Amino acid sequence: MRHRHARTSACAVIAAVGALVLTALPGSATAQTVRADSTSPQAPHRSAAETLSVDATSDAVFQAMKRDLGLDRAQAERRLANEAEAGAVAGRLHNALGTSFAGAWVSGTESATLTVATTDAARLAAVRAAGARAVHVPHSLAQLDAAKDKLDRASARRAAPEASSWAVDVRTNTVRLRAADPAAARSFVAASGADRGLVSVGATAERPRPLYDIRGGDAYYMGGGRCSVGFAITRGTQQGFATAGHCGRAGTSTTGYNQAAQGSFQASTFPGRDTAWVATNSSWTSTPYVKGQGGQNVRVAGSTQAAVGASICRSGSTTGWHCGTVQQHNTSVTYPQGTVSGVTRTSVCAEPGDSGGSFISGSQAQGVTSGGSGNCRSGGTTYYQPINPLLQGYGLTLKTGTSGSEDPGPGQPGETTWAAGTVYEAGTQVTYDGTTYRCLQGHQAQPGWEPANTPSLWEQV
Repeated sequence: MRHRHARTSACAVIAAVGALVLTALPGSATAQTVRADSTSPQAPHRSAAETLSVDATSDAVFQAMKRDLGLDRAQAERRLANEAEAGAVAGRLHNALGTSFAGAWVSGTESATLTVATTDAARLAAVRAAGARAVHVPHSLAQLDAAKDKLDRASARRAAPEASSWAVDVRTNTVRLRAADPAAARSFVAASGADRGLVSVGATAERPRPLYDIRGGDAYYMGGGRCSVGFAITRGTQQGFATAGHCGRAGTSTTGYNQAAQGSFQASTFPGRDTAWVATNSSWTSTPYVKGQGGQNVRVAGSTQAAVGASICRSGSTTGWHCGTVQQHNTSVTYPQGTVSGVTRTSVCAEPGDSGGSFISGSQAQGVTSGGSGNCRSGGTTYYQPINPLLQGYGLTLKTGTSGSEDPGPGQPGETTWAAGTVYEAGTQVTYDGTTYRCLQGHQAQPGWEPANTPSLWEQV
């Protein structure tokens, strides 16, 4: 349900985001320099907050942000607008800094500070000129990613330490590995061939596990188990939803929250990844919503990835709505069944039965609940499988409230011409109306998000 004053207040918030207004970097286009003239047939360019529909954020999201993050509505609106603008600025800086880029994150109650790290001291002034806090660090993001990849490959050859997880932590400029047995973790790092100077090992009391529940309940059921719907999708004319792979295997039948016949799993991966999708029968219709507090509809407007430090909320059939922050992207976590890579670590709580449920930042879909530790009484850590790789891997199209009634169908990842339905990663280059653009933030393209009109998602090359 939209608040009747949402558009007015969000526009005021957008105007107030002075610290994150991008100024010119050498060799890069800016939101100020790319403008449509009055005779252009293109729609006027929109700010990042407008593109990501901050003004369409549901009341249920604001209520959960108040409960879990201690933010009143005005603070929450400013935070979401700041996070939208920060994502665009970080994307431009990533492209401008090239191999010296070492990560970016937001911080502060209202995410008013964007920090960008670089290994090149000569580029610090350029980072500051773009409105971000600049940090000089020894290791690039590419170096840290390479070290993490070695740990991932090692986990496929030998068992990873029990109850362990590892991820690139841009805030400490290390690959941070947490394990119940730090000594075993250090042996694992040594055997992986990863540079031990890039990996920090620490102890953890967490015991991550997939969040399925054999006791039954709401949402959707598969035999004696229960999980939660992630996001409604389409695949051509077929309707269905995305969810977690550990909830079922290909061919597993499902019934809905009302115990009516629903559909079946078409594909599922677990461990390795935690992805799956269910095709539903003609009685079920995909809608651009997830279930919020008290059954309210929370509108989904897209799937632009949130930054580290950004606010994020989760919907699940066991515990409902809870919020927290994004801690680390591209995390690998070891469950009793094996290691799952590419998930995102958050401070949001979850419990059994919440698996497969929706993670959303503002109105932007982020992923489906995978697993975690703790609970929603004492707090916990939860991991989600990002939605964009899931959509791309299975050729699915996210159902959004801004798309037309026609499903454009998923584009091909290798295409060089922009197409609605294609999942684009940051750094991907496309052509649109004869002009080349570079992607700033990972997302699934949709009608209305053409590169020429969305400088928060694309920059002209």
